[in-house]
Amino acid sequence: MSSTAFTNGKEPLMKRPKKKKKKKPSLALTPTSSQSTPITSLPDDLLLSCFARISRLHYPALSLVSKSFRSLLASPELYETRSLLGRAESCLYVCLKYYPDHNYRWFTLCQKPSRTKTNDDTSEKKKKDKSSGHLLVPIAIPNSPQVYQEGVVTVGSTIYAIGRPINHSPSSSLWILDFNCHVWRKAPSMLVERYYPAADVVDGKIYVAGGCEEINSSNWMEVFDPKTQTWEIVLCPLAERYCSNSVNKSAVVEGRIFYMFGNDGVAYKPEEDSWEAIERPSDLELRWLQFSDCVIDNVLCRLAISDVFEWYDFKRQSWISMRSLRGLPKFGREVIVQMADYGGKMAVFSYNPSSGHKGMAIWCEVISLERRKSRNGDGDGDDEEIWGTVEWLGPVLTLPDAYFYFMCAIASTL
Repeated sequence: MSSTAFTNGKEPLMKRPKKKKKKKPSLALTPTSSQSTPITSLPDDLLLSCFARISRLHYPALSLVSKSFRSLLASPELYETRSLLGRAESCLYVCLKYYPDHNYRWFTLCQKPSRTKTNDDTSEKKKKDKSSGHLLVPIAIPNSPQVYQEGVVTVGSTIYAIGRPINHSPSSSLWILDFNCHVWRKAPSMLVERYYPAADVVDGKIYVAGGCEEINSSNWMEVFDPKTQTWEIVLCPLAERYCSNSVNKSAVVEGRIFYMFGNDGVAYKPEEDSWEAIERPSDLELRWLQFSDCVIDNVLCRLAISDVFEWYDFKRQSWISMRSLRGLPKFGREVIVQMADYGGKMAVFSYNPSSGHKGMAIWCEVISLERRKSRNGDGDGDDEEIWGTVEWLGPVLTLPDAYFYFMCAIASTL
């Protein structure tokens, strides 16, 4: 039996029904509404314009939002938009060869997704964050050809790979990888079959030298023009006297390609079609051959056995230590080091194969370089110094159950 309230025997007081307040729609996203948020419902052309203004380092994190995001981030239209907006940037890629299956796997350097900090992280803020904030993220690139550092070059956003020997026999193959679509395709073959030749780029053309079984002036070098997709022989009058079928080191500095063979060397300037012999064992050759190197803004850099980064001064004909480099790890003789030009900065990858198969980690250090006038010059005021600043360093990839070999590190403009 329900109870009803009365007042002094009168009719019961009737309560007016309260007006229900309309709830304001919540701005918070819920799992059921995440697919219809304003961001994901924007037109594709507007999303492409937004994505093009964001660094590619953040693309892997963005691709986790939805399938449509992943599709747009992988579309050629995005990179066309980046180019039109002047937002192209240098992107770093790494190729590893896995054992025992001998598969070639590609990775790209990306930014770690930022973690939202809570009140519990206050104490951590006081500690210096030593992590690099970067990761090597795998890229799905099927059927990669066999690659090696000296035979891989970039022209714009395209990577060209000179084919490795097939069953220990010379090869004439050339492969092209467009990172806009992540697909390898066969390119016109070289005119001469070669065994581990050296490839270098000058003014957008790819010069391939060495690796031929019989050396003569008409087969030691050839050049590929990506615009016309054609090969052409480059005559080398010094080939039979100075050149070798095996090129130990090659680099492009100030428009000249330097080739070193152990005891001798040659330099070629394509603009003038001129050759120069390097007869005597020079400081350039003796201290360059056995170490990792790269060229940054026409500066030839290397890591010396003493864990010191050096650069070669062609005027003084001497290797000179970089200044102001602090905070770098000790590499040691057992550590394998690979250097690369990363948009005008020096990227240094390193790992220690003696650490065992499990828990092997690849570290990366990115170093910015600056030219300065020397304070200890010989008085002519033209001597320079190279100062280096470590921007970040740390592990970028850990492979707990795999053994691999570092094949190449290379940057492409996208």
